[in-house]
Amino acid sequence: MSDYQVNNPATGEVEATYPTATEQDIQNAIAQADTAYQDWRQVSLGERSAILHKIADIYLERQDELARVVANEMGKPVAQAKGEIGLVADIYRYYADNAEQLLAPSTIDVDSGSASVEKRPVGALLGIMPWNYPHYQVARFVAPNFMAGNTVILKHAPQCPKTAEAIADILKDAGLPEGVYNNVFATNEQAATIIEDSRVQGVSLTGSERAGQAVAKIAGGALKKVVLELGGSDAFIVAADADIEQAIKGAISGRFGNTGQACNAAKRLIVVESVYDKFVEGFTNAVSNMTLADPLDEDTFIGPMSSKAAAVNLQEQLDSAIQAGATVLVEGGMIKDKSGAWFKPAVLTDVTESMDVYREELFGPVAVVYKACDINHAIKIANDVPFGLGASIQTQDAALAAEIAEQLEVGMVTINAPSGSEANTPFGGVKRSGFGRELGTLGITEFLNYKLIRDKS
Repeated sequence: MSDYQVNNPATGEVEATYPTATEQDIQNAIAQADTAYQDWRQVSLGERSAILHKIADIYLERQDELARVVANEMGKPVAQAKGEIGLVADIYRYYADNAEQLLAPSTIDVDSGSASVEKRPVGALLGIMPWNYPHYQVARFVAPNFMAGNTVILKHAPQCPKTAEAIADILKDAGLPEGVYNNVFATNEQAATIIEDSRVQGVSLTGSERAGQAVAKIAGGALKKVVLELGGSDAFIVAADADIEQAIKGAISGRFGNTGQACNAAKRLIVVESVYDKFVEGFTNAVSNMTLADPLDEDTFIGPMSSKAAAVNLQEQLDSAIQAGATVLVEGGMIKDKSGAWFKPAVLTDVTESMDVYREELFGPVAVVYKACDINHAIKIANDVPFGLGASIQTQDAALAAEIAEQLEVGMVTINAPSGSEANTPFGGVKRSGFGRELGTLGITEFLNYKLIRDKS
């Protein structure tokens, strides 16, 4: 895509088009970020904190307006978009209130003299962010780095240019000095130019595995620190003693929130055999009764997918699974006689290791249910994918939950609720889900210079 554009997924209409940056625009952004860093790093934590609190205030003041823009750009139901905005405000406040403690120097016990480690900023950073949580993804990158004293160049997703502009406006209105945040409508080639520039010290990407590989290769060649949050195929394990009604509700929200377009969505529902039939009956009934609706309606739970291209790709994966022998529990798929990117939720079972979909990420409203002989079998299925972002365990036995969590090859485990995100807890995975962490106490640690001060006098 050469132009950034608003292509309303509910109607299929192009509502606005934005030209990509010129080469001079890119150079100006790098220069501004580098120059601003020299001053921003000297600004007190108190002053930075006050700005972040103001950012949070403005987000809440403009919540309704911002949510409607998100709904128009990528189809997220407006009530869920408002929830995203609320989380964004929490993130800015968390780092505003806790950065002083998180950035405090640590002392080392030495035989003579003294030793301490200071946590200092490193400079200008590039953020490459996706469309599915267009405010949240930016906030969890910029909030800790602003408090750390770093500056940011931000390449947003091409389908969210109005949101990208809104973010820049909010930060400016909050009093953030010029050059500390630089929005660029950059191409992938221009992003590579930014990464390779000696004035840029690191890059954080949330996106596809393919994008992560490309960025990591460039960053590695330039000897730059990189944080990657990539795909996921999170397991949602239902043990024999689980509260089935609660588990069904959690599976519905975990799989179909944001129309199933979340890296940590509950994509694989792994249910122990003894409660499989009861769970499947309740879950499929709930999915069958779902109604696709206008994302601008406050009561809508599931709207269109983000784009026609995304819907087409998911349909190909669904067709491939069915052709390979998967059983359809709830028939779904693209609604072809309706403009836009409308996709009826589907549920599959009997997906086997021989099928591509067994190890692929289904980024949209398709759930796959697996029957496990027992908990050990459930754990085996959960780990048998290349991804390792998160997982969820449904059980009323705390000891069993701890035992399962210990064996899961993931970066995050949630017990008796679908996976989510909070300002004060770290987010990230292992295996092909990427590396590094965002949010919580770890989110501010990724792009720091840990400077040893050793006094031997």
